[in-house]
Amino acid sequence: MSAAAVTATPRHARPSPLNPNARAAAAAAAAAPPNAVSTTRTHLANLDRLLVRPPPLPLPLQNKGAPPADDLGDGGGAATPDDRSGRCGLLNALNLSTFLPFVRKPAVDEMSPRSLAHLQRLLTLSPRPSPKGSIAGEWRRYHGEGGWDGLLDPLDQNLRREVLRYGDFVQAAYTAFHSMPSSSSAAASQHSQHRTLVLPDRSYRPTRSLFATSSLSIPAWARRRSAPGWLTQRSSFVGYVAVCDNEGEIQRMGRRDIAIVLRGTATCPEWAENLRAGLVPVDDDDDDDVGSPQNAPKVAKGFLSLYKTAGDHVPSLSDAIVDEVRRLIEVYEGEELSITVVGHSLGASLAVLAADELSACLSADVAEHRRRPPPIAVVSFGGPKTGNRAFADRLQNGRGVNVLRVVNAGDVVTRVPAPAMAREGEGHVHAGAELRLDSRDSPCLRPDAGPACCHDLEAYLHLLDGFAGTGRPFRADASRSVARLLTYQRPNVRGAYVERARVLGFEPATPRTATANGAGGGAEGHYGYLASPT
Repeated sequence: MSAAAVTATPRHARPSPLNPNARAAAAAAAAAPPNAVSTTRTHLANLDRLLVRPPPLPLPLQNKGAPPADDLGDGGGAATPDDRSGRCGLLNALNLSTFLPFVRKPAVDEMSPRSLAHLQRLLTLSPRPSPKGSIAGEWRRYHGEGGWDGLLDPLDQNLRREVLRYGDFVQAAYTAFHSMPSSSSAAASQHSQHRTLVLPDRSYRPTRSLFATSSLSIPAWARRRSAPGWLTQRSSFVGYVAVCDNEGEIQRMGRRDIAIVLRGTATCPEWAENLRAGLVPVDDDDDDDVGSPQNAPKVAKGFLSLYKTAGDHVPSLSDAIVDEVRRLIEVYEGEELSITVVGHSLGASLAVLAADELSACLSADVAEHRRRPPPIAVVSFGGPKTGNRAFADRLQNGRGVNVLRVVNAGDVVTRVPAPAMAREGEGHVHAGAELRLDSRDSPCLRPDAGPACCHDLEAYLHLLDGFAGTGRPFRADASRSVARLLTYQRPNVRGAYVERARVLGFEPATPRTATANGAGGGAEGHYGYLASPT
């Protein structure tokens, strides 16, 4: 050992010169490689990376209180070196249960999460979007030009991300309504201003609140004293208009997108309008434009009533949408624009009516101002049949509107109105391309999930996130949070997920108000709220 090394060694650790083994020990230490310890650690680190070990998990909570959603992260906090070198890490990474049949779990758990770490990542409310690819060169195809041919089955990953984002916009509309359902539209003015609406995609900026008014009113004798007032009010917040306001996102998408977002049924007058399924002409002059009244484009009377009726202090939904879209087109004149109308349930039918009218109005503006109208697309989640065959043909062929219907095979709403609800000799039909999902394909939902779950918007988005194609298994890398699914559809979630969520200490928060059509509004803290205009 060198003199410098001896000098640096603490006095109590120096070898005794009287010890006959001191020289042999010193010689052996000098002969050993100087970086042996660091080399061993490097090999262990490389092995960890090779096995892709899951992050260490926190111990199950002993109390019954639910931890904050933000605390349910990937690893549950910082890990110590002892945690990283645990004996179970290698076994979990190898997943020996797939090779050893005697340690495999029953069939019901075959579809459960393979590790608590994976479930913990799914339980976080933090969004985990996949990297967005540029669609600027093919944005018209992704916006429906060609009827989404070749993009739906198997489902294109870029299209999946776009449709999921529009679905989250509708969740924000549900959250906005249920955060302040009793906000009176009497405070609204001609130019409705929103207080705050935190969209899940900050690239979009909300520009106007939308209200729908029913032509029906609930009689006093039918009202219960214990029922909240918003349940019977005629005018209610139904959605909003937003525009893409981020230059980077505009370049990625190849255009500036205007989104019109509409929620589903929530109040009693809206439910009453849903039951008015009789077909009526969309426009008063339709009978003059066609040879026979039977060939006139017609839609369900209740949907048209909600779309065209003006409130005491707010314009009709029709006027509000057309005025705001025209204003935005003037603001961004000269830019490449697109219009996307998205809705769930009742909102899907209102979206179809809005797209039909926008196409006609913007086409008329073209003749006056000599400018090309932006393309219009509809994204429908769980929408019912809206009109007859003549209306569907006019929408797609005459007006050039592209409609994408996202449908759950177990959702009964997509099969109504039934023929018995329509007038004799007339029938309701769907319009557009169909993307069919199935709750039974989900590893998280029970195969016998009820009608409310099959129509739930969050269930739709969960299925869409995992859908790869007909006959293909659920995507193994689907990363959408199941926290809201547990919150609103816990009885329809497989027991393995519920039990493992309990082990992790995750207790879903009880929603303030369940929506009338079974659609959960999402986490209020995540989306914020939209108040009535002032």
